[in-house]
Amino acid sequence: MASNHNSLIRTVDLNCDFGEGFGTYTFGQDTELLQYVTSVNIACGFHAGDPHTMRTAVNQALAAGAAIGAHPGLPDRLGFGRREMSVSASEVYDFTLYQLGALQAIVRASGGRLTHLKPHGALYHMAGKDKAIAEAIIKAALAIDDQLIIYGQSGSLLLDTAIRFGMPYASEVFADRAYELDGSLAARSKPGAVLHDADEAAAQAVAMAAQGIAYTPDGSPVHVQADTICLHGDGAHAALFASRIKEALIAADIILRSPSRTLRE
Repeated sequence: MASNHNSLIRTVDLNCDFGEGFGTYTFGQDTELLQYVTSVNIACGFHAGDPHTMRTAVNQALAAGAAIGAHPGLPDRLGFGRREMSVSASEVYDFTLYQLGALQAIVRASGGRLTHLKPHGALYHMAGKDKAIAEAIIKAALAIDDQLIIYGQSGSLLLDTAIRFGMPYASEVFADRAYELDGSLAARSKPGAVLHDADEAAAQAVAMAAQGIAYTPDGSPVHVQADTICLHGDGAHAALFASRIKEALIAADIILRSPSRTLRE
């Protein structure tokens, strides 16, 4: 696996979704966040992204030294890939294979290497609870590169599936979200589910990386495995949150680096 779970040296990856524009449209705070992250998840053309945007994003990530991952989504540009769709496992396999192949070609042409895969939006959540969808994504990754690291939510079915197929993986957590006692994210509609204070999010990030602990809206501790922390780029204060989180992790003597693609369970 790509986890530092049993390491004496505490390390964590900081990732963000990247290159989620299209044509003349931009989304998120790519330039601002790139200075804080150790890996990026680049949109591959379905929910966002186009050939030019993808190549630009790849070159920016390479220049910054960030690990490059694919961020395949559902073919729903209007809904930004955030709406669940009724799709078969075969369709998900084809969607994922198509997007992975496109980004891999651009990364190789630019002299880089594709290191990981993180499904986007609704596809991410569907893969976390649907065995057939999770298997379709893993099989597509295997067809491209059996050492691609699978990024998935801590405790999700997608990670269990990656382990079952012998794929390296990174367990993802969210510093700016509260959790339920079962390890799932608290619904955004629930009071306290979203952390709006940068210092509070930074404190949770340190607890996640150092102790494997997140918190419920009422402050109860929840066990999580934090190999990679997602930094959201679509909030009004995304860069501030990223800055505070990185500063807090470094102050806690936690090393920031992307997961190794050579480690396995």
